[in-house]
Amino acid sequence: MRLAVLVPLFLAKFVLGAPSSRTNHVIHEKRAAEPLDWTQARRLESHKVLNMRVGLAQQNMHRLEEMLLEVSHPESTKYGQHYTAADIVETFSPSAETISAVTDWLVDAGFSRDRLRLSGNKGWIQLNATTAEVEELLDTEYHVYSHPSGDEQFGCPSYSVPAHVRGHIDLIKPTVHFNHRPTPNAIQKRTGGLGAPSVIMGPKKSNKAVKITPALEACDQFITPDCLRALYSINYKPIATKKNTYGIVEFTPQSFLAGDLDLFFRNFSPSLVGVRPKTVLIDGAVVQTTNQSFDFNGESDLDLQYAMALTNPQPITLLQTGDLEEGAGFDNWLDAVDASFCSFEGGDDPEQDGIYPDTLPGGFKGPESCGIVTPPHTVSVSYLQDESSVTPAFANRQCSEYAKLGLMGTTVFHSSGDNGVAGNGGVCLNANNQPVRNGTVFNPGFPASCPFVTAVGATQVNPGSTVNDPEGACEQVIFSGGGFSNIFSMPSFQENAVKTFLRDHPPPFTNGQFNSSGRSRGFPDISANGANYVIGIDGDFELVFGTSASSPVVGSIFTLVNDARLAIGKRPVGFLNPMIYSPLFAGAFNDITMGGNQGCGTPGFTATKGWDPVTGVGTPNLTKLLILALILP
Repeated sequence: MRLAVLVPLFLAKFVLGAPSSRTNHVIHEKRAAEPLDWTQARRLESHKVLNMRVGLAQQNMHRLEEMLLEVSHPESTKYGQHYTAADIVETFSPSAETISAVTDWLVDAGFSRDRLRLSGNKGWIQLNATTAEVEELLDTEYHVYSHPSGDEQFGCPSYSVPAHVRGHIDLIKPTVHFNHRPTPNAIQKRTGGLGAPSVIMGPKKSNKAVKITPALEACDQFITPDCLRALYSINYKPIATKKNTYGIVEFTPQSFLAGDLDLFFRNFSPSLVGVRPKTVLIDGAVVQTTNQSFDFNGESDLDLQYAMALTNPQPITLLQTGDLEEGAGFDNWLDAVDASFCSFEGGDDPEQDGIYPDTLPGGFKGPESCGIVTPPHTVSVSYLQDESSVTPAFANRQCSEYAKLGLMGTTVFHSSGDNGVAGNGGVCLNANNQPVRNGTVFNPGFPASCPFVTAVGATQVNPGSTVNDPEGACEQVIFSGGGFSNIFSMPSFQENAVKTFLRDHPPPFTNGQFNSSGRSRGFPDISANGANYVIGIDGDFELVFGTSASSPVVGSIFTLVNDARLAIGKRPVGFLNPMIYSPLFAGAFNDITMGGNQGCGTPGFTATKGWDPVTGVGTPNLTKLLILALILP
């Protein structure tokens, strides 16, 4: 079902003054960072047709956090009174004045009105234009960039718009947004997006031999569902499974293998043998089985094995995203669960997200998946990109969509990263916040840095310790991602916690190595174990590490909280962060005070009493959470 229906843009004009010439253009966006290993190869062909999308400024965005707190803060009288999708569109759709201002600019620039289309949610104007037309319109130049792998992509270093319309535009695509990560097999085809196999993303594995039936006494070496149940007091069996929903996002070609699920379940959750997730295929997605290896199956196998085991018998919804040719990005799954985010061919960026219909040979020819599934109550996403690779406009637009999901009652968990204070692959920044080799400035991850997702860090059962001992921050194979955003300001709900950390435990960095303004969003928000997970993979058992494991575990715990609330006629918790930081819930988390998250040639931050940018507020205790969550309206 396609809800974001396009209509011809024949609209009444508002008289906002004479059209500006290019002499009145002002720079609207610049590329966030020059990508490593990519070379400017040539000018983009002037006749190439570009599918341009103008993201219109939305109304009432200044009220977004206020509205979200009203329905998600545990002390609010409106707690749990979530909005409908129609409410969201009505509240935030761009004004008629904004639509007309941008339309007038495009028409005055020479684009006839019948070339323009307005998305059903009024958030985007789409037009097809040649490179030459776009370069004239935006006062820029497009170039093709090449990678040693053979991959190519195009973009411009910056673009400009007339001063009188700048306030009506969030961003324009495709322009400065650049996918810094080459796609595999790039010479043959463009594959993968966020799901592309990579040695620097996804869970990490160990070569240590795995015991098939480890005991609780060995949880410092082998994490199993029983270890997690003991660590986090998980002793609740779901009873409202028909009312509850839990979604796991995976990006093609990442996929689970049925045999791997059953191998794991036979040993750790026998009643699940033969059970499969409810699969929602987004934008031509497939659960591929042609490529079978840890790089293709490790993430999905891990996420599903633990989510299904910990919430059994709750059905799990697999949000499999992207086809085999184009792949996908975060915006693609957002399109699928929130029709208000869709525009013509999605609210998507061809360099960050898959664009559908896919014109590549073998690509998905159907329309992009727009509002095809109701947003699950809980969603876990074990994927991340560097915040430095996205522009503030791009990041803020996407972050706002997570807030809207929160308004509708959905909790979104995102892994915080596996490289401590560094970015993917251990890449750090220079003094200008540009990614460089041997950089010393910390490189936060996105969307974990968005204040409207719940960022999940990683802990470990310390070597020689048991499940009855306090955990420490993960310092085996991976280091819990955390730090301070260079884009997002500190949300009000975490202000006290973050300022207390900075005051009582000032980090010993004096060379501008992190955003030390005291006004920046800090992450992660919460943590769970991320070391030594036993998974069934490609017919055998392996040990894996990562916040890729932590996120679905925390998602499982709060899925159980939602079950208990739904069972007595209450609503799901929705946006979780105000609850996490509320003093009322402080006793429901196990504070982590050991370890750190080294990176960028430094020890990184240190886990301390209270919130810290290594493990957040700590790990959850389900028994205590249930008592408190059931008291809420």
